[in-house]
Amino acid sequence: MKLPRDFYARDTLLVARELLGMHLVHVGAGSAGWRRVGRIVETEAYKGADGDRAAHSWRGPTPRNRVMFGPPGHAYVYFVYGMHFCFNVVTEPEERACAVLVRALEPVEGLSERTSGPALLCRAMGIDRSCNGVDLCGPVLWIEEPGGGAAARRRVRVGRSARIGVDYAGAWAQRPWRFFDRDSTFVSTARRSSARSPRTTRSTSSR
Repeated sequence: MKLPRDFYARDTLLVARELLGMHLVHVGAGSAGWRRVGRIVETEAYKGADGDRAAHSWRGPTPRNRVMFGPPGHAYVYFVYGMHFCFNVVTEPEERACAVLVRALEPVEGLSERTSGPALLCRAMGIDRSCNGVDLCGPVLWIEEPGGGAAARRRVRVGRSARIGVDYAGAWAQRPWRFFDRDSTFVSTARRSSARSPRTTRSTSSR
């Protein structure tokens, strides 16, 4: 079952945590007919509305980040380093300009390339600039409960750490706003995360 819009219209930290274990789905249009599915195992929360200097939106709207200021439950896809795309989901009420970056997936269906990192998963899932602004409640790109719903979903042992690669954000860089599945080998920094991030919440389903 696709996640409803009200799932995304909540506090960004809650959404970032509860996306763990959900499935990201991308379906090819027309005669291509492909379907790619990955289990979300790592996320990061960005709260520009609260002054988060690591968020693209903290200085206000620009042509690049305008999707973040729109309604929740839409894809914010940006281009970085002149070669990579990164996939985010817009959260909280319109104009709050918050989002969750999806950092890593476990392959579930139709994926043969690496998915342990935000750029790698976009390449593997076929997510690019054309996906920016796409409604995640629509028929092309969405997030859903695994087959069988909440009762069948694999439980997640949630870890937390500071976000990766945002040292420029000053004190905001230290916020423990990265969430990951401690038991997944597909987390982008799986070998180092346990040493850097000893905090673990109790085992829980994602929602």
